[in-house]
Amino acid sequence: MKLRVSISGVESGGKPIVALNKYDADEIGVTASGRIRLRLKKEITAIVNIATTSVKRGFIGVNEEVREVLGLKPNSVVDVEIAAFPKSLQFIRYKLAGRKLLYEEVYEIVKDVVEGNLNENEIAAFVTALHVQGLGLDEATSLASSMVKTGKQLKFRKNIIVDKHSIGGVPGDKTTILVVPIVAAAGLTIPKTSSRAITSAAGTADRAETLMPVNLGSEEMKKVVHKCNGCIVWGGALELAPADDVFVRTEYSLHIDPLLLPSIMSKKKAVGATHLVVDIPTGRGAKVKTVGEADLLAKDIIELGRRMKIHTHCVITHGEQPIGLSVGPALEAREALEVLMKKRNVLDLTDKACHIAGAIFEIAGKKNGYNLAKDVLRTGKAEKKLREIISLQGGNSKLKPDDLVTGDQTLQIKAKKTGQVLWMDNHILVEIARASGAPKDKGAGIVFNKKCGDKVTNNEILFTIYAEKSRKLSRAQDILNEQEPIGIGKTIEMFIHTVKEPPIVRRAFVLDR
Repeated sequence: MKLRVSISGVESGGKPIVALNKYDADEIGVTASGRIRLRLKKEITAIVNIATTSVKRGFIGVNEEVREVLGLKPNSVVDVEIAAFPKSLQFIRYKLAGRKLLYEEVYEIVKDVVEGNLNENEIAAFVTALHVQGLGLDEATSLASSMVKTGKQLKFRKNIIVDKHSIGGVPGDKTTILVVPIVAAAGLTIPKTSSRAITSAAGTADRAETLMPVNLGSEEMKKVVHKCNGCIVWGGALELAPADDVFVRTEYSLHIDPLLLPSIMSKKKAVGATHLVVDIPTGRGAKVKTVGEADLLAKDIIELGRRMKIHTHCVITHGEQPIGLSVGPALEAREALEVLMKKRNVLDLTDKACHIAGAIFEIAGKKNGYNLAKDVLRTGKAEKKLREIISLQGGNSKLKPDDLVTGDQTLQIKAKKTGQVLWMDNHILVEIARASGAPKDKGAGIVFNKKCGDKVTNNEILFTIYAEKSRKLSRAQDILNEQEPIGIGKTIEMFIHTVKEPPIVRRAFVLDR
């Protein structure tokens, strides 16, 4: 059947989608969410939407993905016929039935995800099946390999390419801004690709973006790394393991995260990493609650790394409270810059960054890694390297901490009694920071005056909330009216609270990449 093209001008996140008039759809024999094949010199399979009035008979509405592949112009005439359902759907059914998938089956699913041949319901069924049926290491290896193969891969002319990754879940973790310049200043190559916030108050790319441009293409990124050994860029602009971005959107909507391991390893393999250190924050409020669970996760990560030919170590770190004294993109970037400039001594942030950098040094063959990292930081080499990275990525190398603009709307939260900070609830603190505007509003977030173990007197400031808009500050206040983010009591106090009625339990979901 021949149909005339109507260009919608709409992008659909990589999926080829078309709209047909109901009568034309009936004649072709396709229903909503079915598939048709369009041909004009090239051909593409697209998912069908049915329109009753917006698309006239004899026309086919195409999105930008279809227009670009076929090189279509308004009123171009294309051949249209019904297409068979992708065979990857049968493999998804296998997984739903509890069968372990072979590499070829996994690859077919991932390829169809990248090419847009599967709709949201079919992808959700696959992700749910992985969550319910479990993901073994063989399938995780197949997924990671397939995700690498269906995207771009970076090549650097170095025998050793190092990288770091955190499984996330702890607010204020700006360690990458310290680790990358420490490692690069010591002569190792670390092409760091980072994500934006998904459920957190700031992703590494959000923090770094307040210092310099992060939306670099692959060639721009390689030039920066070639000149100074390191970079901090947003991975979304590089098309590395693009299936992962699709899976993450589905995981987020379903509040499940079965693809954590292949997601990590596919991105690292795609960037060319040969040596990797993975940070696993552990404790109440983190993704991983106990050291035992962390060790088991580390075992799987190291084995998957071995299969992907990436020499991998894991570091287990404390995750029961925010890292450093700030949460929110600009606030965290300012704190990291102050630490590098030795204008501020933030013990937990410095210690964690030096342990991770030290682990990278040692996995790459250097000795006394922690002390080497401390020395690079102490001598100012790390600050100099970060400023070099900032300049090469298009930022201002003379940037000062005070140049980073923070929200002018503030709210101070004070202690209601004297005692000691016994605990901090990471999830509530993230909720407050996001309500204040982070990460979209770069100047929004939280600055802490007190953390776990600190003594507090009645009416003393615990933390300050920053916002760029007063209405968002009010949202943060609404959360504080209902929830307690910081617990204060006596050192030996065992009591937390009494439950008198069946509580409404909010289960926090943390998804970081």
